[in-house]
Amino acid sequence: MNFQIDLGAERVIAAQRQADKIAVEIKSFLRSSAITEFYSALGQFLSYRLALEVVHPERTLYVAVPLDIYKTFFQLEFTQVAVQRYQVLLIVYDPVEKVIVQWQK
Repeated sequence: MNFQIDLGAERVIAAQRQADKIAVEIKSFLRSSAITEFYSALGQFLSYRLALEVVHPERTLYVAVPLDIYKTFFQLEFTQVAVQRYQVLLIVYDPVEKVIVQWQK
């Protein structure tokens, strides 16, 4: 099967965390509407995860979100339920310090 994931406006990177092979979809949430950005990110996540299951089943997909968005939008009940329901794995990063703050499974 010849299949390639469209990386779109933001990035998906392949990496290794200890012994785990992962892929990370990096989101910046720069649009004025966090909910619109979330809908887009969730749709991309679900599509990328399906594609990875076919092409690179050894990789686990994470979505990286900025710390400020995580502390606000990702604390809403709707967002938390969606993240749980769709089993979205999160990496919280600080875009200023350029460090990972939290891995959330």
